[in-house]
Amino acid sequence: MTEYVPGYVGTVTKYVFVESPHMTPGELALRAYEVSFGVLIKETCFGLQVTGEPEAVDSLIAEIRSFDPNHIFIKDRGFPPGDPRRCRANLGGARPGYLGHEREFRLLHYITHGLKALEQGGEMPETAPSPGKKPGLDIRRLQELIDEES
Repeated sequence: MTEYVPGYVGTVTKYVFVESPHMTPGELALRAYEVSFGVLIKETCFGLQVTGEPEAVDSLIAEIRSFDPNHIFIKDRGFPPGDPRRCRANLGGARPGYLGHEREFRLLHYITHGLKALEQGGEMPETAPSPGKKPGLDIRRLQELIDEES
């Protein structure tokens, strides 16, 4: 395995999103540093950004996911840094991908809920409860209440 050099052709970058009540991005970064070899790791507000040769990155990702599989999610980076098609220098402002991360991050708890339901051998729920919100009145129960009053 060759040493990683930023901008080296043949490297990949993946984003690691942490939506966990048990682990922060900082804690994940520390654990990732312990098991990484030849991979550049950058801690971000949503988790990590890892860059390196594909085999090394895939190995690190497999190890990272094992820490908390229902709360750690991986996403490929669309364009490498400095790519003229999507470079900040050409477009100005934040990289376009980061604007989507915020929206995607808000949806992760729904995926976690579904993964936990499947893990417990249950059926996939039609909808997941929104965090911090009380579930609404079921439409069938509403109809029963209306029928009782009639």
